[in-house]
Amino acid sequence: MPMILTHGWPGSVLEFLKVIDPLTNPTAHGGKAEDAFHLVIPSIPGFGFSEKPKSVGWGSDHIGRAWSTLMLRLGYERYVSQGGDCGSVISQRMALQHVPGLLGVHLNMPAVVPADIARTLAAGDPAPSGLSAKERGAFDQLEAFYRDNAGYAAMMNTRPQTIGYSLVDSPVGMAAWMYEKIAQWVYAGGDPLRVLTRDEILDDLSLYWLTGTGASAARIYWEDHSNNFNARGVIDLPVAISVFPGEIFRAPRSWAERCYTNLVYFHEASNGGHFAAWEQPGLFAEEVRAAFRTLR
Repeated sequence: MPMILTHGWPGSVLEFLKVIDPLTNPTAHGGKAEDAFHLVIPSIPGFGFSEKPKSVGWGSDHIGRAWSTLMLRLGYERYVSQGGDCGSVISQRMALQHVPGLLGVHLNMPAVVPADIARTLAAGDPAPSGLSAKERGAFDQLEAFYRDNAGYAAMMNTRPQTIGYSLVDSPVGMAAWMYEKIAQWVYAGGDPLRVLTRDEILDDLSLYWLTGTGASAARIYWEDHSNNFNARGVIDLPVAISVFPGEIFRAPRSWAERCYTNLVYFHEASNGGHFAAWEQPGLFAEEVRAAFRTLR
């Protein structure tokens, strides 16, 4: 099964290095031969090895259409899409647009915050009554994120060029800007070196630095200019979701069912955080195999 994998920020294609063999050669990693994938792992425009956009319009909708064109040009007439963070948004927009060839999507960090919940959070109002325990947990996580941890997103949503000068002029400035989020989002109690090696983190930061894409990578936030957690409509293509315990917020199944009318897989994983493939490659591979098994 052909699959396009899309990273996020401040991640990169390097997030997926450790899952390439488990996904393409599953029999060597406890899987079955019929679970194998053909993988396409592009850098988002403005990130790493991809060209920097020279005109406006390269938001998630446009990138989703470009991914479909890429897969069709490679000869894959039917394929699936997987993503977390920005990649989750891009995969979801692909499904919303019914791009040619797409069979279904697998998301970690799905954009499933219902519109009424999003309005409540934006207004700073108390949680609505009647939420289940898992819904209230997700609401509290999002409230804390907006209140205490979303400064980077506000800057990149509105004034990415301001921080952009630091991101391409100072390796210390760029590393501080990105490492703070890596340290917070890896499921390791604030010490990412418990899960990732120092070289793995430096590889990711170096990819931004050596390609001069610190500023251009921030552009996708400005292009979308919206909170990526918010649902953008009901999706009827098959959708699979894996919820990792260290994610920015743990999406409840009830919210997912409001956004996806064809939810084919929903599972709460036992370990891993925001960078699931990077942190827990074996577990991530198992989730993806299970997610797409019914679509083969």
